[in-house]
Amino acid sequence: MLIPIQITEKAQEEIKNIIQHKNIPTDYFLRVGVKGGGCGGMSYLLGFDKPKEDDQQFEIEGIQVLIEKKHYMFLMGMQVDFYEGNEARGFTFINPDIPKRHDQ
Repeated sequence: MLIPIQITEKAQEEIKNIIQHKNIPTDYFLRVGVKGGGCGGMSYLLGFDKPKEDDQQFEIEGIQVLIEKKHYMFLMGMQVDFYEGNEARGFTFINPDIPKRHDQ
């Protein structure tokens, strides 16, 4: 099955760092999902969890990834990145197929 998401190198490093240093159990995988919809829009979720019956399982650069079947189509083409700036740091979801908007 086609892997619907990409994980940038920077995000991979941070995920592996979390797994090594935050006592994530070995039977937990990285879960990628979506929440919401409707007027509020959709937000993306990232966490660690045990596999469930309706999960699709993938391996990306040694990282075991879980995606619920019902979330698969919403994540297609998404890229997980890690941002580290002066005032904020964290994971971001980007769709590289949608051009960035430049306000004039």
